[in-house]
Amino acid sequence: MQQELPPGCSIRPAARNDLWTIRKLVLSAKLDPTQLNWSQFWVIECHQKIVACGQLRNFNTVQELGSLVVSPAWRDRGLGSYLVKHLIAQATQPLYLECVGNRLALYYTRFGFVPISWQALPQSLKLKFGISQLAAVLIPFLTVTIMQYQGNTREQAAIATQ
Repeated sequence: MQQELPPGCSIRPAARNDLWTIRKLVLSAKLDPTQLNWSQFWVIECHQKIVACGQLRNFNTVQELGSLVVSPAWRDRGLGSYLVKHLIAQATQPLYLECVGNRLALYYTRFGFVPISWQALPQSLKLKFGISQLAAVLIPFLTVTIMQYQGNTREQAAIATQ
């Protein structure tokens, strides 16, 4: 990775005792706290305090980048970008995400994610992402974008369409 973390910061896999800190970060960002599995998270610590987290959820033949949060006091220092790049590098299967708002969708395009339709999703993600698509229909001002990382190999892309 070209970018470096600020002095005093490091990235590591989450530990079981990080769950409440992760949950607090996720809730503070008004993200869905119901599917948080600490063993699928990576955290960034700065001066022995967790200031950012992100999850790489495993589904049948695909993965989802989710629950990416940087503490407000630590934003605009490149931590989110570092974490996104790290999670992409850790992915072993085709990678997807969903985000609310056009600003976030634009943010993720910088890393190689492109918008796709719900219909283009692999079956293992259709139900999960379908719920947010329904919410977007019921709440007209809500913009939900489903995205796929396009840095996948041809073999991974073929698996995703199964």
